[in-house]
Amino acid sequence: MRMKLSTIILLILLIPGPLFTQALNNSKFLGYRGIWFTLGQTERMMAAGYSGSYGDKYSGGLSFAWSHTIAPMAIYAPEVDKTFFVYGGTTEADDNYLLVMASYYDHKRHMVPRPTIVRDQRGIDDPHDNPSITIDDEGYIWVFIAGRGRRRPGQIFRAVEPYSVDKFEKIISREQTYSHIWHVPGNGFMHLLTLYTAGRELYWETSSDGSDWTPEPARDLQKLAGFGGHYQVTRLDTLNNRTASAFNYHPGGNVDLRTNIYYVETDDFGRTWRTADGRELSVPLDNRDNPALVVDYEAEGRLAYITKLLFDGDGNPVISAVTSGGYMPGPENDPRIWEIIHWTGIEWERREVTRSDHNYDMGSLYIDGDKWSLIGPALPGPQPWHTGGEVGLWVSEDSGRTWRLERQVTADSPLNHSYVRRPPNPSDPFFGIWADANSSEFSISRLFFTNSTGDRVYMLPYTMKSDFEEPVQLYPNPAEP
Repeated sequence: MRMKLSTIILLILLIPGPLFTQALNNSKFLGYRGIWFTLGQTERMMAAGYSGSYGDKYSGGLSFAWSHTIAPMAIYAPEVDKTFFVYGGTTEADDNYLLVMASYYDHKRHMVPRPTIVRDQRGIDDPHDNPSITIDDEGYIWVFIAGRGRRRPGQIFRAVEPYSVDKFEKIISREQTYSHIWHVPGNGFMHLLTLYTAGRELYWETSSDGSDWTPEPARDLQKLAGFGGHYQVTRLDTLNNRTASAFNYHPGGNVDLRTNIYYVETDDFGRTWRTADGRELSVPLDNRDNPALVVDYEAEGRLAYITKLLFDGDGNPVISAVTSGGYMPGPENDPRIWEIIHWTGIEWERREVTRSDHNYDMGSLYIDGDKWSLIGPALPGPQPWHTGGEVGLWVSEDSGRTWRLERQVTADSPLNHSYVRRPPNPSDPFFGIWADANSSEFSISRLFFTNSTGDRVYMLPYTMKSDFEEPVQLYPNPAEP
């Protein structure tokens, strides 16, 4: 009788001593398998009068989830022509056991290796513990694992060799949630994160070389914002060594009421924070009404789910978000509007890109001069009004003012695609990466990526027979004439 891998892992975890701390860390896995997750909130929502026919407020393939709260999850290294990426993986098709994974796509060889287990999460099934990734000046890969509030600590790992994901060493374990990690050339690491000090509050810390992170309990982080709680997206502007954050707020500390958009930036490694028009801010921001406010969605009675932050060719910030009438899934809270909020240098302008059927239909924005594009699961999928759908490519030729659907990237899918992520510096064909799954019930979850024009889609091999394999091309189907 074959014993499942998860059963073997459980037996290992019951053994006391050093074996427990090692588990499957630094071992290779047999393929690319995403994790399925649901919040399990259906009963609570039904008690509040919701029918529950559209499931929890989010569920499905969440290997690259929380695109607005953990970043980046992939990064291109031109020195070796590889895109390194991290994700929340799992064990077998009928399991739901989180493994923090790292791997890379070799652009020259068009191959991927067996992924490496950076950390075995020891029975945790929650992708809130998903990782983010960066590369330092010497080429070392760093993986920041976001824990879950004060219940589960996060960790920082560093690769043992440059441009390698074969083996990692742990640097520190402590409270850190929703990690955003950027390596600022000439300065070091800028880490923007969340602590559950009074709700989800935003903090930052810096490190010149990654060896001097503040341990618990003597935590001396610098607070960026704290007035009800926040989710953020961040970005490093490499041309100006500027780090920025766009975030919402939670009235009364209720994450289901998230609304508004705020924007802050620093070009001196966190010593000074400013608004988009250059006004210096007094941090931490501690009031809903402050100079960093970009859009007052609360006054409009709408929620705001921020998805991406970029900069245009002039260095002006561009924010993407999905807005809706309420947090519960289903048609009653339509329309879900995909919006672009752009600082023109004079004012913030809002533009609609498209509409979809779920608050967590999250995609990625790209800017190339006047041509802007957005890749995301905004098209109807096989599980309507659930997380994700079919992936499309929308294009604007006039810097985000008007948009058109350029291409349907996926079609006739058996499972919803969700959470399209991107490297901050993407290189074809690895422009967007995501997972699929049945968003209405437990299922397998597979990993995909596409090129910049959306006319090539590949699936990472679910089960590998050798150490290196080519991704499976799905669109266009190479078997068709």
